[in-house]
Amino acid sequence: MKLSFKKTLLTTGIVLACLTTTPALAHSDSAKGLNVIVTSADTQTQLMAMVLSLQTIKKHKKSINMVLCGPAGKLGLKDTVTDKLKPQNVSPTMLLNKIMKLGANVKVCPLYLPNANKTKADLIPGITVAKPPKIAGNLLNKHYNNLTY
Repeated sequence: MKLSFKKTLLTTGIVLACLTTTPALAHSDSAKGLNVIVTSADTQTQLMAMVLSLQTIKKHKKSINMVLCGPAGKLGLKDTVTDKLKPQNVSPTMLLNKIMKLGANVKVCPLYLPNANKTKADLIPGITVAKPPKIAGNLLNKHYNNLTY
């Protein structure tokens, strides 16, 4: 069946429109970033939270909102040193500092400092105390995915 020139042009235009808008539509459904809640005392688990957060920022150009609670709150303290793990020989605290330099928003839960007999002065510069209404809003934001470790 032979198409007229106008039909061919119209069909080509429709196909081109679909091809150029499909990536934009797929991208518009993509999350803006991650809300990462870290509570685990396990070094491997903490490191995985940091690795995925780092990849989210570096490779996918997305944002990170992280809250450190319970045993993981210790990661937010200036004097905390965590073990380096294989295969990259990095620690959770090393990657935490790296993601903060790349723009991650990191907070400790408000219960951590008073129950660890610590103050805001003990926190790594740039880490602040979370405000529950703000964190709840972040967790409810449909443009962010929530991960807990």
